[in-house]
Amino acid sequence: MKEQDTIQNTRILDGKKVATEIKNEISESVKAMVAAGHRPPHLAVILLGKDGASHTYVGGKEKACREVGFTSSVINLDSSISEEALLDKIQSINNNPDIDGLIVQLPLPDHIRSEKITEAINPNKDVDGFTAANFGKINRKNSGFLPATPQGVMELLKRYKIQTKGKHAVVVGRSHIVGSPMSILLARPGDATVTLCHRFTKNLKEFTSRADILVVAVGIPGFIKKDMVKEGAVIVDVGTTRVDDPNHPRGFVLKGDVAFDEVATKASYISPVPGGVGPMTIASLLMNTLKAAKLQH
Repeated sequence: MKEQDTIQNTRILDGKKVATEIKNEISESVKAMVAAGHRPPHLAVILLGKDGASHTYVGGKEKACREVGFTSSVINLDSSISEEALLDKIQSINNNPDIDGLIVQLPLPDHIRSEKITEAINPNKDVDGFTAANFGKINRKNSGFLPATPQGVMELLKRYKIQTKGKHAVVVGRSHIVGSPMSILLARPGDATVTLCHRFTKNLKEFTSRADILVVAVGIPGFIKKDMVKEGAVIVDVGTTRVDDPNHPRGFVLKGDVAFDEVATKASYISPVPGGVGPMTIASLLMNTLKAAKLQH
């Protein structure tokens, strides 16, 4: 989709376009680093097992790294690896000065505790922004690494010059990866008045229908309907769920948490799925990795 694409009076929040702009800016920064005698930023990803979706996501990150001139490494491990062995691998990467950023691709096998693995990552290499150390710095002016998806959403709003100051923002979803940090960023530095909801919130419609800015991250396709949003609201759909579709060449389609076709007729801006928040998340990972490399240098 292109920026000028509209649905009646609704503008599309084209994350793919904005992410390309960001990647071009990062590419120029990398060229300057290399010209100054530094190595390019290096992102490492640990990938367990053969989950198709995880391999697709990691492949997208590898491609993005190539596009901006980063070095990327994918460490493929068997899904049967022990938690102890995985922790040892993380520690070896933590101690490697030639690697700036580290991601452990989620989800992990049931026998491995995701929180323990996340917390084992050096906060200075935690470009996903998942560790407690980085999460705890969100409210600080000079924060560590912001969680990639919420940072991507804020950047998308900024690039479209969407005012958050003084607005009522409603976030549906309370995960530590998206919902909770999203609410904090909208409140500060966004200066919005924020309501944090979730799928179990009673009378959810009463909250969502008053939102000037509505961010949805619950992982339920089509969860937000037309009657749940205010006329002229800005809608940011973070959801990305694979839905089986035998008529599609891949056998599935990606669906967001918002019933796009009906909600788009009421929104002033809306992000599509795919092509909205997804590309911005990867762009944020690149931004964080570049920041990590500069801290190393």
